[in-house]
Amino acid sequence: MNAFQPHSSHWGAFSGRMEDGKLEIRAHPGDPHPSPILGNIPAIADSPVRVRRPAIRRGWLEGKPGHQQKRGADEFVEVNWQEALDLAATEVRRIYGEFGPAAVFGGSYGWSSAGRFHHAQSQIHRFLNVLGGYVRSVNTYSSGAASVIIPHVLGPYDTFDRKSVTWDAIERSTELVVAFGGMAIKNADVHGGGISQHVVLPKLKGASARGARFKLVSPLRDDFPADVNAEWLPIIPGTDVALLLGIAHVLVVEGLHDRDFLEHYTTGYDRFENYLLGRSDGVPKTPQWAAEICGIGAEAITDLARQMARSRTLITVSHSLQRADYGEQPVWMGIVLAAMLGQIGLDGGGYSYSLGALGNIGKSLLAAPLPTLNQFKNPLGDFIPVARISDMLLHPGEAFHYNGKELHYPDIRLVYWAGGNPFHHHQDINRLRRAFRKPDTLIVHESAWTATARFADIVLPATTTIERDDIGAADRDPLIIAMKRVIEPVGEARDDYDIFAELSRRLGTYETFSENRTSKEWLTFLFETTRSALAAGGHDAPDFETFWQSGELRLPVKPDDGGPANAFRQAPETSPLPTPSGKIEIFSQTIDSFGYDDCGGHPQFYPPRPETEDARYPLHLVCNQPHQRLHSQLDYGDFSRSTKIKNREPVRINPTDAASRGISDGDIVRLFNTRGSCLAAAVISSDVRPGVMQLATGAWFEADDTNAETAMCIHGNPNILTHDIGTSKLAQGCTGQLTRVEVERFSETLPPVRIFEAMTFSKKSR
Repeated sequence: MNAFQPHSSHWGAFSGRMEDGKLEIRAHPGDPHPSPILGNIPAIADSPVRVRRPAIRRGWLEGKPGHQQKRGADEFVEVNWQEALDLAATEVRRIYGEFGPAAVFGGSYGWSSAGRFHHAQSQIHRFLNVLGGYVRSVNTYSSGAASVIIPHVLGPYDTFDRKSVTWDAIERSTELVVAFGGMAIKNADVHGGGISQHVVLPKLKGASARGARFKLVSPLRDDFPADVNAEWLPIIPGTDVALLLGIAHVLVVEGLHDRDFLEHYTTGYDRFENYLLGRSDGVPKTPQWAAEICGIGAEAITDLARQMARSRTLITVSHSLQRADYGEQPVWMGIVLAAMLGQIGLDGGGYSYSLGALGNIGKSLLAAPLPTLNQFKNPLGDFIPVARISDMLLHPGEAFHYNGKELHYPDIRLVYWAGGNPFHHHQDINRLRRAFRKPDTLIVHESAWTATARFADIVLPATTTIERDDIGAADRDPLIIAMKRVIEPVGEARDDYDIFAELSRRLGTYETFSENRTSKEWLTFLFETTRSALAAGGHDAPDFETFWQSGELRLPVKPDDGGPANAFRQAPETSPLPTPSGKIEIFSQTIDSFGYDDCGGHPQFYPPRPETEDARYPLHLVCNQPHQRLHSQLDYGDFSRSTKIKNREPVRINPTDAASRGISDGDIVRLFNTRGSCLAAAVISSDVRPGVMQLATGAWFEADDTNAETAMCIHGNPNILTHDIGTSKLAQGCTGQLTRVEVERFSETLPPVRIFEAMTFSKKSR
């Protein structure tokens, strides 16, 4: 009998083994609340959708004129590794030689593996940096707006609030949590780099048992765990800023705001108050004003404000709120409201951005560094905000605004993608399809035949995490895991590192890229960073072989001292914030100087963009993260597929909206707007606010007609419907959380979903 091998994933530590031709998985015994997403892993071993051999798109291989227009609809030819690597290296050399590094876009999204070495994002960036650099992307689809606005208001993203409020503090001190956008447990099931203990639900239960109360502000009732009985405030999507302003108005009018805190710890409050009370624009942001916009009653808004003022209150703002038009505003306004309450820096009080969005946020910080691969420095300064890839490919040379600067989109000839699936993350897929037909060449490392692989020219089969050895470690998780290979590589799949090493040989950069180390030698080398730091701190510091044999190592953690927020509160002069004023910037002179019409000097409510008010599409569609997978990863896994209905992604709809359209539970429906349409299976649910539907992201895109300019996704990918517009000129973040649609019963012949079937290949022309 084969022994279980320790391993790790973004959704939890586990062990696995192959037994009688089947992959068995066991969650880590120390995890109090393992994620059910682990149930997707066994399909890796034998799924027909795995990429087993290198493949080249026929049109690219034969050099047919205009072949780019066949991307996504063309045949593929399987070739051997030597030919594939020769073709890829020749094309990379040509692009760099003729156009330079500014013509190369290095795409990755970092979620392909929890390992510290076999991390596709690190590997591709290191490879391209050695070649002379590449056009990079900045920020993330998850937090594109927040990661730009927070540095202006509090200081560097992930430095202030994410290191100041812990789950332990909530369990022992918080009296009231007001969660704008919620704290869905499905989101806390995952964390980049791994998660050995899922603690969010136990900690929330502990706080509830002590008497803490919870308010959920969301159009979805289940955006907070049912175990703690949160009061649901079913807000109209995209109107949270109005509600926040209404609460703030009550605090001022009733004298419940903390004037002393505002005077000593913030700057610019007077400018904001002029707006809040209507002195600057003639519109007081009263509870009545807010109620008409957000759908929460004025009395409920007033009562909530009073409860927040008399309780130890924690305000949280989820990723989802800033993944929408003007996404900077709710993040900023949440900070301002917490400052008005004067509780920032108190134990269990104040503000925390996206607490609950990832499994390790809110845990204590580690007291030792993690093994990290050096990506080298990118000598090229060109970049785009990550969600602007279609704009870049469709409009080379066009100017765009970003964080106070006017930049220009580069002219990209080669897109090299390893780790990630843009046909999951990106909005307006029909527009993305057109964009992906612009470059000369697309090279992709993939383990499965996703839509991204099907749009590529050269597809190189990459191993998955369970097919290689690595070190699993994540920020705020104290357990380092010896990630031992569980199965042999499927087909001819190779590690990303080995693929890049072989390409480097052909391009003359092997020694710089690889430093003449094997994968195992790299693991030993990277582990030394952590081992030496542990030894210097007087902690247990085993050598690599001892760690590898034991299977895991527990790291020391720092004490829960309230973090930077408490230090700032205790001594604002000696522990100032890294902002221009050293204080919380309620009004930002810096942002105001940019002169943007969609993000001014203080938080404010912006009315919906005209295109979102189209009366033909009356329903709000919430496109949130799935509970059955991480993004689109392993959508072919058993757990993910078990949630589909008639092989389609489920879409939830309120009973009133369903009845008025003649839709019954289980019906296949068509969602549509000006950008496209998709099929999904209706689930009638009162947990969704009237006028709202919910369709999770991550279903692999499958077009009804691969040659059509405007295709329908027959599987249920909501990004066929979302608009591809930046949050504002400040951040240019993703706006994929919300869109407007109409829905109808699908009465035509139901097209079969074939995206999980094995690919067929044509023979190479002589």
